[in-house]
Amino acid sequence: MLIGQASINLSANILSALLGLLSVFIFTRLFSPHDYGVYLLGVGFASVVSTFLAGWFRNLILSKHARNDGTDVRGLVISGYLVCCLTAPAAYGLGRLVGLDGFAAAAAVVLAVAVGLFELTQDLVRARLRAMVAMRATLVRAISALCLGVAVAIFAPAGFLLLISAALACLLAVLVQSPAAWRGTIVKFDRSSLLAAARHGLPLTLSLTLLAISSVTDRFMIANLVGSAEAGKYIAGLDLVRQTLMMPAMSAAAVFFPLAVKIYASQGRTAVRSHLGECVELLLGITLPACLGFAVISSHVANVILGVDFREVAALTMPIVAVAVIFQILTQQYLHASFLLSGRSSFYLINTASIIAANVILSYLFVSKYGTVGAAWARLGADILGFICALILSRQAFSIPMPLGRLALTTIAGLIMALTVATIDKGLHVSDPVACLVLVGAGSASYLAICWLLDISHARRRVKVCLTFFRAKLASIGTGSAA
Repeated sequence: MLIGQASINLSANILSALLGLLSVFIFTRLFSPHDYGVYLLGVGFASVVSTFLAGWFRNLILSKHARNDGTDVRGLVISGYLVCCLTAPAAYGLGRLVGLDGFAAAAAVVLAVAVGLFELTQDLVRARLRAMVAMRATLVRAISALCLGVAVAIFAPAGFLLLISAALACLLAVLVQSPAAWRGTIVKFDRSSLLAAARHGLPLTLSLTLLAISSVTDRFMIANLVGSAEAGKYIAGLDLVRQTLMMPAMSAAAVFFPLAVKIYASQGRTAVRSHLGECVELLLGITLPACLGFAVISSHVANVILGVDFREVAALTMPIVAVAVIFQILTQQYLHASFLLSGRSSFYLINTASIIAANVILSYLFVSKYGTVGAAWARLGADILGFICALILSRQAFSIPMPLGRLALTTIAGLIMALTVATIDKGLHVSDPVACLVLVGAGSASYLAICWLLDISHARRRVKVCLTFFRAKLASIGTGSAA
């Protein structure tokens, strides 16, 4: 079930990421660095606000809705979300305070409300392992964002209008998955239940909100110290890395988090530890080669995807950010499972506080001294410190496994792959698109070969299971045809 559900999520997110890359390809050519910077700053601000609006209910959905035991928390979730949306005027004021102009601040708040509703709807669907429904909604959002964004770029290329188009795309995606997520929901404002949910969700909400703030600190630091145009150049490369590399890990985590809750509830600690040990090896097996490979070929990627004005900064910062993503994924998509299973919500807050403190301090120091590139180094340092902090905290919460031997093999495989790609790249004298195709193909082939040789993530067993499955299917088709 883990591989099947993760495969569906991964397929959806790969297609979404490809559409996102196409959006970046188009937008960095049709929008000026300033207008695109306004849009990206608005997206960053919206991510913080939407996290605050929806964060109260994430653990509630994962811990109760995922059990599928008849408990219905949807009425509580939607009524609580509507109450949280009453803070929108305050969010607008905060947007103005951090430097957004009036139109951008208003558009960012609208986007935040739409994103929060989309994320809650996705959580409800994924908690019940309805991966195909989530896949359709993810693709609708990506396609709509691209089409509406192109329309804005043609008729009125302004950053705040691009923010509005992104909000409309989220609302269209909500409509697609609403029947599966919200059908039969009764909205009832139960004050005692809402207060209980608020108390339970407060630590996670604060930590997730602070984590979101931490993730956008560098872009606002650049905007205020260097300017919106430079911020746009930096964020274009940053988001390109995140869109490409975070999706596979989030697809896997969207499956094994709910499964971990179910296994822990029904089979106990030993069973869930075995499940998580398999998950972290699979997670690193997906994440590490993707991040290292991206770091090696980042200059080619920048030349292919980004507009001319954005390429120089992106080529310098993307390799650093790609390495930082490894630690970010292991922290958020694995170690945080310890806090969920143990119910130690306050540990989210502690971990996030360490990350945001490191990011704020390092960003200010490095951006002031080294400019835009300094923000990338600050992000790497903050993510490493956050990983170490989460690892220490997980030993005191629910001690989830870190199979060092198996993970070391995965690391070796990833490093060999990266070295192979770098060696081939030195001898290539072709265009950037061709170089990307050749290097990605060579990296994938070498990594898959090493995975088979070292049996990374039990590759041999999984291949044999897949072959047995397809043979059985072919045999049943043959038998049916003969009959």
